[in-house]
Amino acid sequence: MNRRTLALSAVAGLLAPVVTACGGQDGGSAGATIVVGTTDRFTATKEAPAPLDPAYTYDTNSWNLLRQTVQTLMIEPRGEGSPVPEAAERCGFTDHGDERYACTLRKDLQFSDGEKITSRVVKSSIERSLHIDADTGVAALLNTIETIETPSDREIVFHLKTADATFPFKLTTPVAGIVSSKHYDPDKLRDGFAVDGSGPYTFKAAVKGDTVTEVTYTKNPSYKGSLTVNNDRVMVRVYDDTNAMGAAIDKGDIDVMIRTMSPAQIDKLDAGTDAKVDLVEMPGLEIRYLGFDTDAPVIRTKAVRQAMAQLVDREALVSKVYGTQAEPLYSLVPATLAGHSNSFFNKYGDPDVARARDLLTRAGVATPVKLTLHYTTDHYGSATKEEFEILREQLHASGLFDVTIQGTPWSAFSPAERKGAYGVYGMGWFPDFPDADNFVAPFLDKDNFLNSPYSNKDIQRTLIPETRRQPDRIQAAGTLARIQDTVAEDVPVLPLWQGKQYVAARDDVTGVAYAINSSSVLQLWELGRGLSG
Repeated sequence: MNRRTLALSAVAGLLAPVVTACGGQDGGSAGATIVVGTTDRFTATKEAPAPLDPAYTYDTNSWNLLRQTVQTLMIEPRGEGSPVPEAAERCGFTDHGDERYACTLRKDLQFSDGEKITSRVVKSSIERSLHIDADTGVAALLNTIETIETPSDREIVFHLKTADATFPFKLTTPVAGIVSSKHYDPDKLRDGFAVDGSGPYTFKAAVKGDTVTEVTYTKNPSYKGSLTVNNDRVMVRVYDDTNAMGAAIDKGDIDVMIRTMSPAQIDKLDAGTDAKVDLVEMPGLEIRYLGFDTDAPVIRTKAVRQAMAQLVDREALVSKVYGTQAEPLYSLVPATLAGHSNSFFNKYGDPDVARARDLLTRAGVATPVKLTLHYTTDHYGSATKEEFEILREQLHASGLFDVTIQGTPWSAFSPAERKGAYGVYGMGWFPDFPDADNFVAPFLDKDNFLNSPYSNKDIQRTLIPETRRQPDRIQAAGTLARIQDTVAEDVPVLPLWQGKQYVAARDDVTGVAYAINSSSVLQLWELGRGLSG
C-alpha cells in the first residue's frame, strides 16, 4: 500500500472562508511526550552569538523554534488565507489607504512567568527589532512602520510610511514577536539559546558545546491566544544526518520526522514499505537559487551571470537529484503564487551553449571563466552536494566555464555570505509569508537579507511600493511581472527549483497534515496522540 497522504492544506485555499485558526479537530489527546526529529542545526558562534533572538535570526529553522514560544499579534491560519488575530483580539486597517493599522490585545495577556503584557510591551518589542537592526536584514520586514502609538493598555496603532497590504502578514513573523524587557535588552541582542515568551509553549534547550541537541516544549498554562494545543509536551531532537534520523523513527525513538529528509528516504517511505510510518506530502513554497555578489570581479560583468542563466538545465538538475519532489523554477516567485511569471524561461528558453558563448563574446569576456560555487553542507539537506556537482558538470560541459565547488557548514557559511566572501553561492528561501512580495522585497529592496550590492532604483522606489498598494494581490500581477523581467535581465539571483515538503510520522500521531503549513511554519500544537492504524 502506498502510505503517502496528501495534506488537507493542499486544498485549504478552496476552503479558506470556513477554516478557523483553531486546532483540536483531529481527535488527538495530550498523552505522552511527542518526539520530533530534525537535521536542522542551531549553533551559536562568535559571528552569530544570538541565534534565537527574534531581533536577529532570519532563517526558517530558528524561526520555527521561536514560533512555538514567542507570540505575535497575528498568525497564519490553520489552512491557507489571510492572517488571523493571535495575541490580538482583533486587527485591521482603519483607513482607505492601508497606512493605518490598529490592533486590540486580548484581555489578561501575560508572559509565561506571569508578567502582564500591555500595548506598550508590544510597541517596545517591535521598536527593539527596528532599533537593533541586525545585519541579518530581518528588521527590513518592518521597514514600512513610521510610528507606533498606544492609546490604551490594549490598543496599539501602526502608522505606515506607505501603503502596505502585506503588513498583516509581517505581524505574523518572529521579528514582530512580543518579548519582555526583563529578558531582552532594548539595545543589544540576547546571546545563547534561552527563549521566553507568551506563546503556547515554554522553551528549554539542551546544549552541547555551542550547539543545541534537543529542545523541550511544555504547554504554557498562561497562554491566551487563538490556538488549541493538542499535547502537553513536545521534544525536538537534532540528528547529525538523515540516516540517523531515519533509523530513529524506524526504531520508535521519535514519532515525527521533519526537515530535512533525503530524496531517497522520501521515495522509500512513499513506497509504503514501513507499515507503521506514514508519509504526508504538503504544498510548499520553498525555492532554491544561486546568489551573486554583483561587485565580485568575475561576476561583476552581467554577461557572465546571463551566460550561466542560459546554460543551467533545471529540468535535468531536478530530475537527477529530486525527481518528483521538486519542479524547475524560472522566477523568484513560485509558480503556485499569484503574480508568478516565467521570466527566465521567456528570456533564455532552453539551455543553449551557442547563445551563452555569444553573450560572453559580445561582452569581451575571455573563456573559460573561472569561478567557485559555494554551498552549505548541513542546512538544506544531504542532496545539496549532489545538486552542486551537477551544476558544475553543466557549466563545465559548455566549455565556457571552469568551475570548482566548495561546501561549508552553515554556521560559517551564513556570516561569510553576508560579508560578501562569496562571488556565487547557493541558498534556499522559505517564505516569511505566502505572498509574492516576500519573494521580491527580501532580495531586491534596500537592506535586503542577502546584503547584496545589487540595487535597482525603479524596483525599490516605484515597483515594490506599487505592488503593496494593491489589497487584491491579483491586481499587483502586472507590476510583479515587470520586477521579475528585470531580475531575468540583470540576474542578481538565478532561480533553480521549487520544492514540495514532507512530514513522516508514526501512525498513532494525529494532526500531521497541519504540522507544517505552505510557508514551512512548524505548528507543533497541532500534533496529538490517537489510535494506531
